[in-house]
Amino acid sequence: MIDSRAELVAYARDTIARGSKSFAAASKLFDPVTRERAWLLYAWCRACDDMADGQELGHGMKRVDDVQDRLLLMRMWSAQALAGKPTGNPAFDALGAVAADVALPASLIDDVLDGFQLDADGWQPVTEQDLYQYCYHVAGAVGGLMAVVMGVPAQDTDTLDRACDLGLAFQLANIARDVGEDAGVGRCYLPRDWLHEQGIDPADPMATPDRISVLTRRMAARAALHEDSARVGAARLPWRSAWAVLAAADIYGGIARKVAAAGPAAWDKRQTTSKGEKIAAIARAFVAARWRPVPDTPRDPVLWTRAA
Repeated sequence: MIDSRAELVAYARDTIARGSKSFAAASKLFDPVTRERAWLLYAWCRACDDMADGQELGHGMKRVDDVQDRLLLMRMWSAQALAGKPTGNPAFDALGAVAADVALPASLIDDVLDGFQLDADGWQPVTEQDLYQYCYHVAGAVGGLMAVVMGVPAQDTDTLDRACDLGLAFQLANIARDVGEDAGVGRCYLPRDWLHEQGIDPADPMATPDRISVLTRRMAARAALHEDSARVGAARLPWRSAWAVLAAADIYGGIARKVAAAGPAAWDKRQTTSKGEKIAAIARAFVAARWRPVPDTPRDPVLWTRAA
């Protein structure tokens, strides 16, 4: 039983260290207060993802027969946490701790949980716009929550939209990297329109990796556009938060770029960024964050945008 905030923070720190080396590396760049809050939020996100996919710390995804029951439990515990009530689950109590600190918008929490509902319902995107909508629910809304953790007012919709852009970029990279793993559990997040265009069987997309690689290059290009938009928003943050965000963008953006460059061989092994690549990204982000101008470039209206 975890009773104190210090124990919750230690639990969350261990969770991110084991669950995502990329995010763990970037999180170390935050100031101490923001870092703790980011770890706490990550612990909740990781727990929800693991519950929905029957996995542990993001590994070993498998079909889950009681996923609807699990989703109801996730919603119940999340609501309890936002109400300031203990849940008995450290990951959800971590959500309660950070929500008490920064008043996380309940609407963004609901948007994240709705993404797990899409998976539970067996939903698959038909159009490109469907793809972005899904990416918003499972990652863009998390970007919005992280922006609030970093001090962005919930009313600053443009900066929150740019935070969502970074989440979209991350999820597009995830989908491109994990096409084979997703196919193994009967999922395919590539839009049916795109699959039809390339003559790809949605039931067995990896039968034609050369054609899939055409689509993952397209996704990497889309991810880069959202990443560029997010960089504008990052310039408005306190410099250490900007450093962390820009490092994460570079580190995770590198995954999408590697998938695109590898072509049909992208799924022969899991695409990751090396320790050296992470260090280089952190160094580049330091320079960009420390001596950044504050741009006033309008957000590209062509980019997908969450509903107000």
